[in-house]
Amino acid sequence: MPVTVRIPTPLRTFTNGADEVKVNGNNIKDVIENLESTYKGIKERICDNDGQIRRFVNFYLNDEDIRFMSNLNTPVKDGDHISIVPAIAGGN
Repeated sequence: MPVTVRIPTPLRTFTNGADEVKVNGNNIKDVIENLESTYKGIKERICDNDGQIRRFVNFYLNDEDIRFMSNLNTPVKDGDHISIVPAIAGGN
């Protein structure tokens, strides 16, 4: 079941510049694994060594933060939209 994943600018080097890609999966974990199989190296940027989403990377499924859902086990369905949003820090 294909979902659309919005890729942030810093990760577009892995997707040949594409800002959105279609990926299959039954849940967020599957989507990440399938992203990695197509776009080698991207998983390392979004997941830590334990396979968990990095602390400063946010995933939104249809505008809902997956941390308030089932995190990596959050189910996805055909036509869903996932946004990968790196946290931005800084300021005065």
